[in-house]
Amino acid sequence: MGKRAAQRAATRRALLSEGRRRFAADGYRGVVLTEVAQAVGVTKGAAYHHFESKAGLFHAVVADVVQELGDRVAAAAEEVSDPWEQLRAGCRAFLAAGSDPSMRRIVLVDAPTVLGWEEWRALDEESSARHLRDALSTLVETGVITAQPVEPLAQILSGAMNEAALWVARSGSPEALDSAVETLDRLLAGLRTHRAKPAQVRTGSTL
Repeated sequence: MGKRAAQRAATRRALLSEGRRRFAADGYRGVVLTEVAQAVGVTKGAAYHHFESKAGLFHAVVADVVQELGDRVAAAAEEVSDPWEQLRAGCRAFLAAGSDPSMRRIVLVDAPTVLGWEEWRALDEESSARHLRDALSTLVETGVITAQPVEPLAQILSGAMNEAALWVARSGSPEALDSAVETLDRLLAGLRTHRAKPAQVRTGSTL
């Protein structure tokens, strides 16, 4: 990479980083592109050259945050080998991300409104939603989950987890994440084809 290309790449990264910080702190409406440019020491023209508009910068920031979230989910799943535990680990990682201000304000609150539902879903499909769909497909194919269409199941679980992550972020309670994870575990357990039967309670003498 030549010197000028490296400088352009560095400028773009700086604008993305500052934009992410400001979008997370102030929300989309509270950010001014000129101020983002000034904060990283470049001209307004340079910011417009890279992103064309505040909306363009926001789209790029959302794409970065969503990709980072997908990487977190994948990394958590890869820490275990059992496909079922991979699903649970990935879901827990997604819910835990709700405590990240970038995830909450940028992805869950502002992105659906600013980008529009279809564009927001398209970005989500390329990251954590894709990992969820792939995991569910594997579990259905191997008979761990009752045979059923994967796409509606993935959409329902994805929507539920988006809402749960937002609830975790808004609650401000240290116990919120644990409660959400426990509820999700019970929900996921209901999908399994084979579940351990509860131990029968014995009464009377065993003699």
